[in-house]
Amino acid sequence: MTARARRRRQGRGLAAIAWLAVGLYVLFLLYPLGRSAALSLTDRNPLKTSSSFVGLANYAELLRDERLRGTLQFTLLVVVVVTVVANVFGLAFALLLNRDTTGYRVMRTLVFIPQVLSGVIVAFIWRSLLTQNGLLNAALRQVGLGGEPVAWLGSTRLATVSICAVVSWATIAFATVVYSASLRTVPPELYEAARMDGASAPQRFRAVTLPMIAPGMTINVVLCLITTFKLYDVIAVLTGGGPANTTQSTAYYLLEVAFTQNLFGYSSAIAMLLLALTAGIAYTVTSLLRRREVRL
Repeated sequence: MTARARRRRQGRGLAAIAWLAVGLYVLFLLYPLGRSAALSLTDRNPLKTSSSFVGLANYAELLRDERLRGTLQFTLLVVVVVTVVANVFGLAFALLLNRDTTGYRVMRTLVFIPQVLSGVIVAFIWRSLLTQNGLLNAALRQVGLGGEPVAWLGSTRLATVSICAVVSWATIAFATVVYSASLRTVPPELYEAARMDGASAPQRFRAVTLPMIAPGMTINVVLCLITTFKLYDVIAVLTGGGPANTTQSTAYYLLEVAFTQNLFGYSSAIAMLLLALTAGIAYTVTSLLRRREVRL
């Protein structure tokens, strides 16, 4: 076989792989997205034999939906808290574990375990800790800090704090791994040059570490935003959206509207809103962080 024939054969193989990737992209992303957009313009209800085109009526209803507004506020609160906490603690753990010994490698592996577990398993573990008769209240009583059991999941404020803590705990694992990988890319010569110039540890962190790990920070922040915006499983297991629907995320409310109220058309409109909001915020944050990378 000539070299030209081999190249032609390799080209056909690569083309087949490319077309397969395009087909999967259309089948599993573009088609569901287009289908959901089309449903959002109807009054589709699986309990009815037919549906009608209602135009933008579902989107007009979004503006009047008080529960939706509450879920958006709660979701944005959780997104901000989890993003900040996960990145601060993830960077701190990565700095602490940035060693080459076997013990530190084992600890980096252990830190990543929460990310391997599914959200449902994580939520069940934490629910056993946070119930009124759970391990956390028992531990507080043992050290003399607990009188009446604390309703960690029974009041609006404590339930919100608990959800933020659980999601942050799981997200810190991923952030730590990304920051650890970013720290590995920093040339040791830069730290040595900074020491020779008399830079202190905080100055080396500001002048050397932060600029070099800026791309990793961008990845962590954006992925954390996107992941938390679609939060459902942890809330479903921990609080079920309660008390009094005050801990419902937008994704949780979307599924309730679709599968409890059977309003597929309206739930599709909520999905389009959530997609637009997530994409818009993710794009804005990415652009800002990219410009920050250049300034650093």
